[in-house]
Amino acid sequence: MHAATIHGERTLTDLDFARLNKRPGTNHQPSLADLRDSAEASGDYTTILAVTDLAARSEPALSRAACLAAEHHASLELLYAAAPGEPPCPRAASRLAHQALQLGQRHGLRVRTTNPMASTPEHVASAARGADLLVMGAMPRERSLLAFVRGQWTERLLRRVQRPMLVVRQQAEGPYQRLLVAIDFTQASRILVERAFALNGSARIDLFHAISTINERKLRSADVPEHVVRAYRQECTRYARDQIVRFTDSTDARRNRVSWAIGRGDPARQAVVQQQHSGAELLVVGKHPASAMSDFVFGSVAQRVLRHAAGDVLIVPHNLQAATKAAALERLGGGQRMTRRVRAGASCSNGG
Repeated sequence: MHAATIHGERTLTDLDFARLNKRPGTNHQPSLADLRDSAEASGDYTTILAVTDLAARSEPALSRAACLAAEHHASLELLYAAAPGEPPCPRAASRLAHQALQLGQRHGLRVRTTNPMASTPEHVASAARGADLLVMGAMPRERSLLAFVRGQWTERLLRRVQRPMLVVRQQAEGPYQRLLVAIDFTQASRILVERAFALNGSARIDLFHAISTINERKLRSADVPEHVVRAYRQECTRYARDQIVRFTDSTDARRNRVSWAIGRGDPARQAVVQQQHSGAELLVVGKHPASAMSDFVFGSVAQRVLRHAAGDVLIVPHNLQAATKAAALERLGGGQRMTRRVRAGASCSNGG
């Protein structure tokens, strides 16, 4: 059931971060327009690494990766990784090269293949050190005690990768037009918005914040009077509304329309429900650094979003690091260049 949600909308493109938790003497924080312009000018996502297990479930991810490469004039590389619990494909190298050639023909790109093949999430994370964006489909779930303890394949990769990771479930039908960004009012939220704009600077942005109900449950378990609990809930709602309005304050209305919504409950589930409710093609969430034990005991918002989301999800690690040139050159040197080039401008609705 979808919890009651507070909505708002403004015609704007400036997030006035200077007003968000502003203290005397603090430095000026970038506005939403600054973040968009910075993302567009910096040429982000110049190298995209797409992971495939050569199964049909990977085709939407390859198609989206090719679309993004064409939109951003980025280089695209394909990496084969066997799905968990499945034997490696004996003809992986030749099939990967064939897929690279097909993508190049459809989208007017030069697509490379990366060697050696990846056999573990650790190998994929290492290969991603030279990429600005990692794109992959949803890997099948493992049903074993070992997977229960150490986490699913994608969850293990998520703990190790320090690049934005795009998990694709829907077929690409063009650039992302509506993005839902889950925010918590910290400075890390600025990075999420910046990464969203880097995908498409003209996209519509929906900001979403979920108010945790954990403290409310604690008050009830301590037999706090109901009127006190209601007052606490109202104060939390008022605070969240004030913060998100400040977060979306406009100083210069330009070409974007930014909407906001506030929900109550588990942040992961509420974000997934809000994505379905709003029709956003992509949900952007952050990921705190965490150990395997911490993820096993407490879980993470990003992990739970990946488990329940039906649409595409972009996970941005809070310890985000820029792609290393040395790693990129090392991987390109071992890769296979696809030299055939065709007319650019192929439709992104074509399958990969």
